[in-house]
Amino acid sequence: MFLCAINMNLSSDTVIGIIGAGTMGSGIAQVAATAGHRTFLFDSDAAAMKRAETNMQATFSKLVEKGKLTAEKAKEISTRISYPSSLAEFKTCGLVIEAIIENAEIKQKVFSDLEKIVSADCVLASNTSSLSITSIASACAKSERVIGIHFFNPAPLMPLVEVIGGVGSDGQVVKDVKKLIDGWGKVTVQAKDTPGFIVNRVARPYYGESLRIYEEGIADFATIDWAMKEIGGFKMGPFELMDLIGNDVNYTVTETVWKQFFYDPRYKPSLTQKRLFEAKRFGRKSGRGYYDYSASPTPPKEGLSSKDGETIFMRVLVMLINEAADALYLNVASKEDIDLAMTKGVNYPKGLLKWCDELGADKVLNVLNDLREEYSEDRYRPSVLLKRMAKEKRKFYE
Repeated sequence: MFLCAINMNLSSDTVIGIIGAGTMGSGIAQVAATAGHRTFLFDSDAAAMKRAETNMQATFSKLVEKGKLTAEKAKEISTRISYPSSLAEFKTCGLVIEAIIENAEIKQKVFSDLEKIVSADCVLASNTSSLSITSIASACAKSERVIGIHFFNPAPLMPLVEVIGGVGSDGQVVKDVKKLIDGWGKVTVQAKDTPGFIVNRVARPYYGESLRIYEEGIADFATIDWAMKEIGGFKMGPFELMDLIGNDVNYTVTETVWKQFFYDPRYKPSLTQKRLFEAKRFGRKSGRGYYDYSASPTPPKEGLSSKDGETIFMRVLVMLINEAADALYLNVASKEDIDLAMTKGVNYPKGLLKWCDELGADKVLNVLNDLREEYSEDRYRPSVLLKRMAKEKRKFYE
């Protein structure tokens, strides 16, 4: 059968195609070529292609200067990457990864066109961070070969890759792709095709609840960042991190997840972020976001007592834990993969389910119940699984 051919053909000799020559697409191409694959990097924008090729050479030069690659190795990797003038050259690819704009209709059109070019045993994958793999696959005659492969930015440095099967995806294809990418030195986790997958679903409260705390006037951006870093041990505060990711990207993902969850209050976007998005204050890349990067940004600093900082930290943490527990309850991923995704994908200091075990599910539930009673909002509703764990005095890792 054709699916067996897909499974057997994914190897170090597989030609990899990348569609989209932006930062993410170029990063994935670098990863694939470094792993020994002949790699095609294509973009419909010729100027973007030229920039990508120039930037790629600059990247390899820097790696040589830093002693991370020899000049010979850099040249060897670089020569594996080709920049074709059309998708027609993708006909020899065994795996194609799309990394273009987060627009379902545009992605569907690309996949439909691509299927007419590639061979019957070519795996088609989307690097989408929040859109439905099943929806994208619906544009293809052979939806069983379509999956999600979600890298994190910058792809050459971030270890995590989420591998997602849609409703029609062949399970063996998912396993074989996961094995292939493990061989690239990445840490892979397998996720169900639900909005945001693991990381972009579970991480929503890190931004959303921090924004809510700011909007209530409890603390400013710098103070909230201070609380999450100094008390919580997070490497970056939520507002620093949103500015790094880009408020255009972060807001779009937030709104997409919210809509795909049928406007569930737990994922409701913030007006503060929407206004920054409208003002084109995207963060570091635009020079201004929550902080002003035209000068030195305001460093996170203590602005409240340690007790108040602990309150801010705990409020955000219990929301994160609740989301992780709900993801496990709804079979989005295994408990191990959920914790691994959050530590390797967004550098959380601990896995959230392990963190819950340390605190005690009853304590986490009590904080959530207090918030729900105070605000009378469904955004604070506890996960069924968390309530069961607290009632039965159980731990996720026993």
